[in-house]
Amino acid sequence: MTLSSPSLPPPLTAPHALPLKRRTIKLEGQAVIVERGMLSVPENRNKAEARAIEIPIVRYRSHGDHPADPIFWLDGGPGMSNLSFKPPLKLLDKHDVVLVGYRGADGSSILKCPEIARALKGVGGDVLNTASRANLQRAVAQAAQNLSASRVDLEGYTISEVVGDLETARAALGYDRVNLLSGSYGTRVAQIYAHLQPDRIARSIMIGVNPPGHFVWTPDAVDAKLADFAAAWSRDPKCAARTPDLLASLRRALHNLPRRWLLLPIDPGYVKIMTFVLLYQRPTAALALDALLAAERGDASGVWLMSFMGRLMLGRMMVWGDLFAKGGTADYEPGRDYVAELDRPDAILGAPLSLLIWGAVSEAWPLKLLPADLRRVQSADVPTLLISGELDVATPAEPVGRELLPALSHGQHIVLPDTGHVPDVVRTHLDALTHLVSTYFESGTVDRSHFRDIPMDFHVKPSFPLMAKLGAAAVLTLITVVVAIVLSLLR
Repeated sequence: MTLSSPSLPPPLTAPHALPLKRRTIKLEGQAVIVERGMLSVPENRNKAEARAIEIPIVRYRSHGDHPADPIFWLDGGPGMSNLSFKPPLKLLDKHDVVLVGYRGADGSSILKCPEIARALKGVGGDVLNTASRANLQRAVAQAAQNLSASRVDLEGYTISEVVGDLETARAALGYDRVNLLSGSYGTRVAQIYAHLQPDRIARSIMIGVNPPGHFVWTPDAVDAKLADFAAAWSRDPKCAARTPDLLASLRRALHNLPRRWLLLPIDPGYVKIMTFVLLYQRPTAALALDALLAAERGDASGVWLMSFMGRLMLGRMMVWGDLFAKGGTADYEPGRDYVAELDRPDAILGAPLSLLIWGAVSEAWPLKLLPADLRRVQSADVPTLLISGELDVATPAEPVGRELLPALSHGQHIVLPDTGHVPDVVRTHLDALTHLVSTYFESGTVDRSHFRDIPMDFHVKPSFPLMAKLGAAAVLTLITVVVAIVLSLLR
């Protein structure tokens, strides 16, 4: 059952002084003051009897004499913490940098769902088959019931409530206005914050931008991004010599995945999910594409390693309850047949992670949808800089320019060539990005003069097939040694 919840009310009166513990750490070799504390907030601001939950806050203090408006960092997810960011030292020249924990993933109430982690092991050797997805639906429903039975109010875990936490923290820390620096899912938080509290936002920078509706990856959008990878591939003569048609090779590899390498099982669902995840960043994208091309030629060792990694990582990849709660209440569309739309045998890769998530959301997780105005693009006057990667499979640049940019009266959009998702933007262009961010927050000027084009590098060393074979050889050697020792003892 899905209902619509009311817009976010003003935050409760914040304490006059939020107690923070202070210590000094080293950041880029320089001493920096970091303060930490816990903010008490209602679990559900729409219920007078709501219980209190604790949200952690981390503040990196500016070393400037007269700091400007602080920077609030908003990380990706949902289902991930907002406390791992370490700001570049340059940002502390003129700004405090504040991390407010995400309810559901940080603090006293984390929506852990071991039932879901177990179900993500799959059934019948394929985590994406019908039986596995039905089993996941049952696990998701059970997880929601178990959380509710432990007094968790699932209606309180929405993006609008996250914005309420940010506002309460802003007031408690004594700031009149803040700058927002966000990535991936955090850009959706920033959009809703700017809509609900525009007077409290000085400037906003979004990296890897996610407009409303785009928590759902679609097969057409994913395959279109594979075509961008293929275009970059064709510009490298050595790559073109390996296969002149990358898309055709990927289609053959992904549609004919082997079920074993040596005696080791391969789960094709895990391979497809890991392919999608590894495409987020340039180095890992190159590893995944290389492994798939090796599989096309008959060497399944690399895709076995991807399957093995998927089995190890998928259940631990995120706080699944937080993802279902926030992603579902923001982007779920009643009446939409997600399975029919996302389970596309004609696609090259399709949208394997979306199929896994949204098939379960639509059938099993209890949702009370955000108000309609928070689930669509809204006009905004906040000065906003949008930064996209041309090869970003998670948050493609095209919907950003088509849907969000026209609604921003003071918006600008930069698309970085041959660059993937947020971590790729940061690692590939760290110095240029830091300069751009600090300049924009200081004056509103978009200075991209420090950026340089860095072509996608598809050459990998060591490759997944090599890693798999070395690992297998090491295991076989260990087994041989153990057997020899046992036989010697028996003699």
